[in-house]
Amino acid sequence: QVQLVESGGGLVQLGGSLRLPCAASGFTLAYYAIGWFRQAPGKEREGIGCIGRIDNNTFYADSVKGRFTISRDNAKNTVYLQMNSLKPEDTAVYFCAADLGSLCYRVWDSSPRDYWGQGTQVTVSL
Repeated sequence: QVQLVESGGGLVQLGGSLRLPCAASGFTLAYYAIGWFRQAPGKEREGIGCIGRIDNNTFYADSVKGRFTISRDNAKNTVYLQMNSLKPEDTAVYFCAADLGSLCYRVWDSSPRDYWGQGTQVTVSL
């Protein structure tokens, strides 16, 4: 079965950390650029970062730069979003997307991608 699955979400206090895996099955994630998105209640989905498929370059939105890090583990067919220094405004459902034809030189918009995950909820409390 071809799918992309996020996990690792949960409730964390202000200043805490979470790591969200984005695991692929049925296809090789190393061949794809990966984008991370989030959607807060009542807001549109926004791109927060991406990782390229050739040189693993990364790009981050200003809102998360310096706090979030995207990395790959090709042996596990997984991409990670490490989130540190979390704030209440980071509360959202987080999604990953894989796209064979995309590059990572800016945050992605919500254009159609090859694969989307189902999302995982992250809640940051005071």
